[in-house]
Amino acid sequence: MSLEMEHDCPSCGGSQEFYRSASTTLHLGEKTKWRCTECDYGFILIDGIDSTQ
Repeated sequence: MSLEMEHDCPSCGGSQEFYRSASTTLHLGEKTKWRCTECDYGFILIDGIDSTQ
């Protein structure tokens, strides 16, 4: 998995670049934390499931 990705940021109001701030493996799959490079808004992905939705 890459260290950066494009994702919609609800704080900035559009597509922004996010960086991976942490990653670990759980029994559910890989858990990754992402942060917006502009406003520091964060979200979590667990095995591809997005916490923002």
